[in-house]
Amino acid sequence: MAMTPYLHFTTFPSISSPLLFSKPHHSPFTQPPYLFAPQFNRYTFLSVSSRQNQKPFAVNFSSQIVYAESSSSSNTREPMLPPYNVLITGSTKGIGYALAKEFLQTGDNVIICSRSAERVESAVKSLREEFGEQHVWGTKCDVREGQDVKDLVGFAQRNLKYIDIWINNAGSNAYSYKPLAEASDDDLIEVVTTNTLGLMICCREAIKMMLNQPRGGHIFNIDGAGSDGRPTPRFAAYGATKRSVVHLTKSLQAELQMQDVKNVVVHNLSPGMVTTDLLMSGATTKQAKFFINVLAEPAEVVAKSLVPSIRSVPANGSMKPTYIRFLTGIKAYSQIFSRFAFGARRNRYMPED
Repeated sequence: MAMTPYLHFTTFPSISSPLLFSKPHHSPFTQPPYLFAPQFNRYTFLSVSSRQNQKPFAVNFSSQIVYAESSSSSNTREPMLPPYNVLITGSTKGIGYALAKEFLQTGDNVIICSRSAERVESAVKSLREEFGEQHVWGTKCDVREGQDVKDLVGFAQRNLKYIDIWINNAGSNAYSYKPLAEASDDDLIEVVTTNTLGLMICCREAIKMMLNQPRGGHIFNIDGAGSDGRPTPRFAAYGATKRSVVHLTKSLQAELQMQDVKNVVVHNLSPGMVTTDLLMSGATTKQAKFFINVLAEPAEVVAKSLVPSIRSVPANGSMKPTYIRFLTGIKAYSQIFSRFAFGARRNRYMPED
């Protein structure tokens, strides 16, 4: 995408105050990368700006900065035509499950997984009842365990031979919203090993698999609150791990370019604010309830918007990194303005008073 939205703190003494500023921030209660700190009639308000995405770069041995251009094809890469084979981690509920359903709706083949064998069995049964047994498969996988992810790759290869689109959705905040000083060891380990170590292991195994596929492949890493470096009070560990998602994605993009790999690309994917259990469990303040009502969308709505954008990447033959966003800055600004101007979306999911 050409433009990346960023958000900034400011105080609005009146409705006529300017809205465009330049620094990013994040939410202390939401999964997406937005925090609303300025005060306006006891509510916080959003300010939006954007900057052009920059090309990734590498430094050669003579310390000269060079821009690494991505090629749209290579001599060995076969064209990637639909239906696509899609693998989604953490996909038995929430946005992962909604993405799986939407890919299946388009005619693609999907593999889902979760660390809970019971949830996998239940989700596969439901999806097969709707889409048939020949398009969806599921297996237990704990992304924190290297052998589990290796087994996931083997499962995918046995059932589908190859994977075109791998979406790293598995994540956790341990359903905990409290200061870091009050967090337990178990909660911190759960968050960091799932969101950071698990992502690294999945990226490693996905890249190794796709390097050996004639069609290559695309990996999409899902971001969250903290991904642009702004503070995430009450879930600092989660925000820190989501910051690492963007850094890891950029580093992998640079590594693949330095190695002249032209058939595997790593992207970022931002679903914005999704009304999942993860988000709603943090809706304990008036501020949180206000912005969830104004900006959040059901997982099905988000998936319906994101899947065509994801599928367009292989469909267009592009091998350039992308950052696909559902909740853009313009969309967020428009919805908040409509709320203040017309009372739109008031008490949409939960009462605010």
